[in-house]
Amino acid sequence: MKFTLSWLKDHLETDASIEALADKLSSMGLEVESVVDPAKALEPFRIAKVLEAKQHPNADRLRVVQVDAGAGVLEVVCGAPNARAGMVAVFAPIGAYIPGTKITLDKRPVRGIVSNGMLVSERELELSDAHEGIIELPEAYADKIGQRYADVMGLADPVFEVKLTPNRPDCTGVRGIARDLAAAGMGKLKPEPKLEGVEGTFECPIDIKLDFTSETADACSCFAGRYVKGVKNGPAPAWMQQRLKAVGLRPISALVDVTNYISMDRGRPLHVYDADKLVGAIRARLARPGESFKGLDGRTHQVDPSMCVIADDRAVLGLGGILGGEDTGCSEETKNVLIECAYFDPLRTAATGRKAGIVSDARYRFERGVDPAFVLPGLDLATALVMQVAGGTPSKARVAGTPPVKTIVVDFDTALVEKLAGIKLDEKEIRGTLEALGCKIEGKGQKLKVTLPTWRPDMHGAADLVEEVVRIAGLDRVPSAPMPRAAGVARSVMTETQKRVRRARRVLAGRGMVEAITWSFIPKKEAEAFGGGKPELDLANPISVEMSSMRPSLLPGLLTAAQRNRNRGNADIALFEVGQAYRGAGEKDQLVIAGGVRAGASQMSGAGRHWQGTAAEAGLFEAKADVTALLADLGFDIAKAQITREAPAWFHPGRSGAVKLGPKTVLAYFGEMHPETLRALDVSGPVAAFEVFLDALPASKRKGPRKPALEAADLLPVRRDFAFILDAKVAAGDVVKAASNADKKLIAGVSVFDIFEGASLGAGKKSLALEVVLQPKEKTLTDAEIEAVGNRIIAEVKKATGGDIRK
Repeated sequence: MKFTLSWLKDHLETDASIEALADKLSSMGLEVESVVDPAKALEPFRIAKVLEAKQHPNADRLRVVQVDAGAGVLEVVCGAPNARAGMVAVFAPIGAYIPGTKITLDKRPVRGIVSNGMLVSERELELSDAHEGIIELPEAYADKIGQRYADVMGLADPVFEVKLTPNRPDCTGVRGIARDLAAAGMGKLKPEPKLEGVEGTFECPIDIKLDFTSETADACSCFAGRYVKGVKNGPAPAWMQQRLKAVGLRPISALVDVTNYISMDRGRPLHVYDADKLVGAIRARLARPGESFKGLDGRTHQVDPSMCVIADDRAVLGLGGILGGEDTGCSEETKNVLIECAYFDPLRTAATGRKAGIVSDARYRFERGVDPAFVLPGLDLATALVMQVAGGTPSKARVAGTPPVKTIVVDFDTALVEKLAGIKLDEKEIRGTLEALGCKIEGKGQKLKVTLPTWRPDMHGAADLVEEVVRIAGLDRVPSAPMPRAAGVARSVMTETQKRVRRARRVLAGRGMVEAITWSFIPKKEAEAFGGGKPELDLANPISVEMSSMRPSLLPGLLTAAQRNRNRGNADIALFEVGQAYRGAGEKDQLVIAGGVRAGASQMSGAGRHWQGTAAEAGLFEAKADVTALLADLGFDIAKAQITREAPAWFHPGRSGAVKLGPKTVLAYFGEMHPETLRALDVSGPVAAFEVFLDALPASKRKGPRKPALEAADLLPVRRDFAFILDAKVAAGDVVKAASNADKKLIAGVSVFDIFEGASLGAGKKSLALEVVLQPKEKTLTDAEIEAVGNRIIAEVKKATGGDIRK
C-alpha cells in the first residue's frame, strides 16, 4: 500500500515529521517498507527559459540553445525536436545525475560545441515514458526561473510504502491508515466531507438486477449504481494524476482515474461503464458455460459457473470485484456513464481470481473484505468526483439487494487489558483508543458494550479489543517480566512418543544406517500398492501428479531414495526414517513409524568387497535384527511378543514376518520386499525393509536405568545340544520359545544351529537342532540337575510343537 504525505494530510491534521509517522506506523503493525522522497532525486533540476535556439553547424538533428536557469545564460546542445526560443523547460546542470539514463553529466564537446548542461524529458526524470521531446511547461511558469522543478510542480511529496497483513482491509485506503495514526495520537482525523448535489432528480434509466438463487445470493449481496449524463471524459486534474503516478498507477482518463483514486483513498473499488454501450438491464449473476469476455487487460477470459460476473442482456461485461470488460469501457467519446458500487463475496472473489489468474487492485481489496456499509457512501463519493472532473448531471441511485452489514456488540471489561496483555492503562485511555478506531461505546466504568466498526472484519470479541488497545498504546509499554525459574532441575516435557522418536533415531543411526527425510505425498498408485490410496487421503491441490496422495507407509519413499542412491553408484544402502504415515482421515489413523531399508551388502557383516571375501546380501535376518534391537532399546522385552508370518502383501510371503503383541496389536513388520512391489516402484532388488509402529508399543514400566545392571556369574556355563524331529510347518521360533520356558532362571540362551530335511525323517518332517546354555549362579550343577533340565526342555517342546527328541 502506497500513499504520499500530502494525501495522508487530506485525512489527518498533523505536524509530525516523516520519521515519526514511519516509526509509529511500524510500531502499530503497519510495517513501513520504504519512504521515498522524489525531491531528492530531482534536487539539481531547475526551471529554465530558452532564450535562443539555432541549428548546430555540424549536425542536422542538433540545436544550440541559450538557456537562462537563474544563474546566467548557458550554452546547451539539445537534440529535442521541440526545442525553440521562448519555451519554458527543465534544465540539468553539469554534475547532475540523470535517473532515467543512469548517467552523470560532465562538461564535454558535442560535435565541436561544449554543452554546459542538458534540457531533459519526462522519461529522463522517470516521470513517464514520454521522450519525443523535452519537458515544455506553460508560459505561466516563466516567473519561476531558477527555482527547483520538484518544488514548483509539487513533486516534493514523500511516498510511504506500507506492508499490510491480510487481516487489515481497512488500511487498503489512505483514510484507514490516517484513522490508526489519529488513534495513536499522531494527529486528528478530519471529518468526512459533506457531499451535496449527488442525488439527482430523475430515475436511473438503466435497470440493475441480482440474478442468483438463495444458495448463491451471497456472491453479490448488493449492487448500487447511478447514471450520470453529459460527462466530458478528458485528462484528470494534475493533482490527481500526480498522486496516482506517485503510488505507481498510470493515469488513463478522468473517469477511470476517479475509480482508481477512490480505491486507493478509501479502499473501495468501483467501476464506470459507458452507459451508451450497455444493452438492457445490467445484472450480477453466475457465469454460464462457454461464456467469455475481453478484459481491460487486453486478454480474453473464459468464465465458468462458479464465477460471479457482471452482464447486460447481451453478454458478460466483466468479473465482479476483479476486472472490467473492454467492450463497455470509457473513452474520449463517452457522454453518459453508469457508476457501479457493489459488494462481492470475499471467498468467491479470491477463488475466482486464482482460477482466472488475474491479480488486480480490486481483487486485492474485495478478497480481504471491503466495508459493506460504504456501498452507498462510496457511490455518492464517486459521483461527486465524476461531476468535479468530468461534469455531468446525476440520476437518483438505483440499488439492488442489501449490503450485508452486521452489527456486532461485544461485552468488554477494561480490566482484560491488564489481565491478557500485562499492561496497565487507565479507563479513559482505553475508551479513547477504541472510539478513535471507530468503535461505539455504551456504559461507564469497567463494564462496557462495544459496537465494532463495519470496516474491521478482523475484530470479533473482547480479546481483539485488547489487541487493538495494546497495538495503539505500543508494545514498548508492556513491562518486561522474567520467566519463572524452577527450584530444581526441570523435568522432561517430552511425551512418550517424542522420546521414542528421538531414541529410534539414535539406535538406527548407531546400527550404521543413514537418516533420510522423504515426502509425505506420493503417487496414488504407490499408495495403493502399500494399502493406501483412499479418497479421503487424496490432496485437493497437489504439488504435482507424483505427489497426489498421503503416504500410508514410509517404505515407498525410502525404496525410491535407495534406488536413486544406487543409480548414482552407491551399491550398499542402509537408510532409515522416523515420521508419520496415514491410513485414513481419523485421529487414530495417523501413525508414527520408524522404518528402514537395506540393499546390497549387509553393513553389519563388513564391507561389500574385501580380500577375505564378499559380505552377504542384506536380507530378512538383518531387517529382523534391526527391529529386535530397536524394540529392546525402547524398553520392550521381545520375548513377550510373537513372531508370525502375517506380514502384508508388499513383503515377500516366505521371507518376512510380523512382531505382534496379542492377536491384534502389530508392533512391527520386517523382511524382504515382494518382487512385484519393487517392480511397481521401479526398484531393483533384493531389498530388506522394516517398519516399527512406535505408537503401538505399550508404555514402558521401567523407572530405573534403560539397561539393567550386568549380572556376571563366577561359574562356567553348561552347553547342551538337542535335536527335535518336527512337522515341517512348525516355526523355529516356537521351538526356541518353548525351550526357553523350561527354566527361565537357569536357561541363559537358546539358539538354532542346524536344520535338516530328508527322506530318512519321513515326508513332511524336519530336524531342528538347538544349543541351550545353562548358567548356574549359586553352585555347580550336578549331572542329575542337568538331566532334569534337559527332560523339562524335551517335555516343553513336545507340549508346544508335538516334536520328539531325535535319537
